[in-house]
Amino acid sequence: MKNQDFTASFLVEQTPQQVFDAINNVRGWWSGEINGVTDKIGSEFTYSYSDAHRSTQKITELVPGKRIVWYVTDAYISFVPKKDEWKGTSIIFEITKKGDKTEVHFTHSGLTPKFVCYGDCSNAWEMLITDNLRNLIISGKAQGDVFTKN
Repeated sequence: MKNQDFTASFLVEQTPQQVFDAINNVRGWWSGEINGVTDKIGSEFTYSYSDAHRSTQKITELVPGKRIVWYVTDAYISFVPKKDEWKGTSIIFEITKKGDKTEVHFTHSGLTPKFVCYGDCSNAWEMLITDNLRNLIISGKAQGDVFTKN
C-alpha cells in the first residue's frame, strides 16, 4: 500500500484568477453545508454533510491566481473508528498556467491510504474536484448536491 497523499488535477481554459475565485466560492462546488468566510486569510469555515462528516478549515495561504491552503483544525467522520482522521491535514490547491490553459492541482496532504476513510474520501474528493469544481470554473454555475445522485 502506498503512503501517498490524495491528489487530483485537471486543465481548463479559464484564467488562473478565474480558477482562484471559483475555488474560493466553496459553497458553489463543495456539496453540503458551509458556514463561515471561505476567502480571507486566517478565517475558518466549517463543512458538514448530514451526520457523516464535519470539519473545520483554517485558511492559511491565499496567493491570488496561484495557491490556496486550508489547514483542518477539527474533524469528525462518523463511519470510521478514528473519527478525527482529517484533523491536522492540509487541503491544497495549486494553480499554474500551462500554455493557453490553467491547471488545477489538488492535494489533500495527510489523506493517505493508511486512513480508513481513504477509499470513500478520495472518491468523494475526485467527484467534488474533477466534476463539481471543474464545472463551476467552466460554467460559472454552482453545482447541486452530488451525494444525492444515484
